[in-house]
Amino acid sequence: MAEYGLLGEKLSHSFSPQIHAQLADYDYQLISLPPEKLDGFLREKQFRGLNVTIPYKKAVIPYLDELSPAARRIGAVNTIVNRGGRLFGDNTDYAGLKYAIKRAGICLSGKKVLILGSGGTSKTAHAAAEDLGAREIFTISRSGEDNYQNLSRHADAQIILNTTPVGMFPQNGQAPLGLEQFPHLEGVADAIYNPLKTALLLEAEELGIPYTNGLPMLVAQAKAACEVFLQKSISAEKTEQILSSLERQLKSVVFVGMPGSGKTTVGRLVAEKLGREFIDSDDIIAQSAGKSIPEIFAEEGEPGFRRREQQAIAQLTKRPGIVLSVGGGAILLEENRRALRQNAAVFLLTRDLEKLPLDGRPLSKDPAALRKLAEVRGPLYQAVCDFAVSNNASLSDTLEKVLALLEGMPK
Repeated sequence: MAEYGLLGEKLSHSFSPQIHAQLADYDYQLISLPPEKLDGFLREKQFRGLNVTIPYKKAVIPYLDELSPAARRIGAVNTIVNRGGRLFGDNTDYAGLKYAIKRAGICLSGKKVLILGSGGTSKTAHAAAEDLGAREIFTISRSGEDNYQNLSRHADAQIILNTTPVGMFPQNGQAPLGLEQFPHLEGVADAIYNPLKTALLLEAEELGIPYTNGLPMLVAQAKAACEVFLQKSISAEKTEQILSSLERQLKSVVFVGMPGSGKTTVGRLVAEKLGREFIDSDDIIAQSAGKSIPEIFAEEGEPGFRRREQQAIAQLTKRPGIVLSVGGGAILLEENRRALRQNAAVFLLTRDLEKLPLDGRPLSKDPAALRKLAEVRGPLYQAVCDFAVSNNASLSDTLEKVLALLEGMPK
């Protein structure tokens, strides 16, 4: 008999085993089954407990002997426990979503809430919003009465909960809607956690609106499922410890700054200290083009180089947990600035202009050109970065500062 596991159809990658390994001392496996084998597996009952994911959250219900009030109300099950041959079904996504919303400081009490999407997670969000005291709840779907073509009737919405997959890897950068049409918005929650900041959440951040991604929900629902499995309480502190560990694992480190500010050198040192892969976007661009950066500028001009750079950054920033150095002008495009922030802590390396090299720099061949570049790019560097670190002293000093900031980074 298997102990515990995650039941789904396609489970090429999941954080569930990693999370459950930190919650309790039991065997937890990924159980990937095609639909035709679901019946036999559930009737055999050769397991102690299961988490259930797409596409089986509704399909498992006929096999269960008992449902929790939350599972019955939502009409979906993501947790099953075998109690002496009787299967009990629960929905811990509900607890996970409530945890994520409260953790972000988003208050639904007395508020008008829009839920984007009409699938299973939408029903979970509706139940959570009701129990958190929402005044009005509207489900926005592509073809329902309330849809993306008549959003103007909901311009007074105060909370948005996204349960659609729009913006999820690999479709980074997409958003189900724009937030500028909701002037009274007070909070945004997105069930997606890859990337850590979807286009929807990046816009919320830019507008100063409280937000959360789906990672706290993922960890909190796993903790609640473990409590159902073992019939014992687990401290909220454990949830935060696991969440912190996952965030550090997934979050990349990106270096921006003027040409010659030391991004590549410092980036390599940081990657070595953290045991991560280091990538220089200019190296990727040169490899793809089959020629050097100066040659690209000479043959294709700056517009040609920027097109290649945008394509490289769009792909590189989808990768979690890397250390990435980008060219000095990467921040000129808004698409790049957003892409850099979606999965990373962004560091601006600063250096006195007289210390920056000029040789081999297509756009800063003399001090006057360098000063002009700095004037144009300075505000954009500041806008995209989480931390600014001076690289005027020794490399060891700069490295120490970067590592200290990463260690103390807000969770």
